[in-house]
Amino acid sequence: MQHLFALRPVELYTVSFIAASAAYLVLAMVLHRKEISQRWLYGLLALGLLIRVVLLPLPPVGSDDMYRYLWEGKVQAAGINPYRYAPDAPELEPLHSPLLPSSVNHPSMKTVYFPFTQWVFWLGYQISGEETWGLKLMLLVAETVTLVLLFILLKRRGTPEKFVLLYALCPLPILQFGLDGHIDGLGLPLLLLALLLWLRDRKSAALLLLGLSMSIKPVALVLLPMLFFLEKDLRSRVRVLLLPFVPLAMQFVPYLISADPFEGLAFFGTHWTFNGAVFEMLDSGIQDNQKTRLLCGLLLAVCLLAAAVRRRSLLPGAYDAIFLLLLFSPVVHPWYVAWLVVLLPLWPAWSGTLYAATASLTALTVLEYQVTGNWVQPGWVLVVEYLPVVIAWLYEQRSRKVRV
Repeated sequence: MQHLFALRPVELYTVSFIAASAAYLVLAMVLHRKEISQRWLYGLLALGLLIRVVLLPLPPVGSDDMYRYLWEGKVQAAGINPYRYAPDAPELEPLHSPLLPSSVNHPSMKTVYFPFTQWVFWLGYQISGEETWGLKLMLLVAETVTLVLLFILLKRRGTPEKFVLLYALCPLPILQFGLDGHIDGLGLPLLLLALLLWLRDRKSAALLLLGLSMSIKPVALVLLPMLFFLEKDLRSRVRVLLLPFVPLAMQFVPYLISADPFEGLAFFGTHWTFNGAVFEMLDSGIQDNQKTRLLCGLLLAVCLLAAAVRRRSLLPGAYDAIFLLLLFSPVVHPWYVAWLVVLLPLWPAWSGTLYAATASLTALTVLEYQVTGNWVQPGWVLVVEYLPVVIAWLYEQRSRKVRV
């Protein structure tokens, strides 16, 4: 025990993430095979929330993205367009403090975040200034709403409520949102509420909410082909293709006059790579970043179209679409996987459960970087992370139902 407390924060983070993920697989097996009482269910649910509350005042360990969030909130609070300057621009020197922007990663790169997210950053800065707890408190509220929506959807589907624990006790969202404060946690309740409204046949509202969830991260974009083919008439299909982009496009209008809101995103989208299984495999042969990205994009489009034409029901179709996105993406940070994990209570597939656990191996890259300064992901990590996940997913596709 003494040696455990002697570990550096990033070492403790890595050990905890991987060990807790192994325990999570045991929990998943128990949930699939045994019934649990309401008392145990609500007790474990309370435990999941309590862990998140305990993490609230702690600084991020596995990622420093929160400091960029705070910096961009501070820039907006000063009345400056956040898309106009990179953090290290001399024009922003009057805003410098000992913490910001010195703690911001890639300070020469302009923001990649959409305006809706920027407004969240501004609100977080208004709540707690340069401290992280304001944004993390918002994420805690969002995760609580996520759990409530999961209960509503589980009841609607007639799925046992015990499966809510596949999200509530999953180490991945606990550490990525509760500790490191990634903004994706705000997009998950928007996605779930959109799915709930679609199931209730309030499709216009659902599509607008999908647009808002895409404003946090455009994951829901891959759901549109499925929704398109689920509709039967031309007018409804056109609505699917257009309505989500109304809230997405309108939010950019105030920022276009004095800056290019897409400059940082374009740079990120053409240069960043990490933990992409298919991308890394193909690029090892092609050895051309742009050509490999294009090929992965084409393969993803073909797979999404093939899955959409099958006209599966909404929730398994959404699960498969997000799974395919993660499989073909050039960048898959562990918090990206939370967009799939949030669907596990509703579609408790072993492929996603395994993915939620094996994604913890990316912490080894973070550990290496913080200790040596080298950002390198060993090839064996990709194999161990993805091989069981892909095998499980292919088996599920063949059987057309989740098997334990």
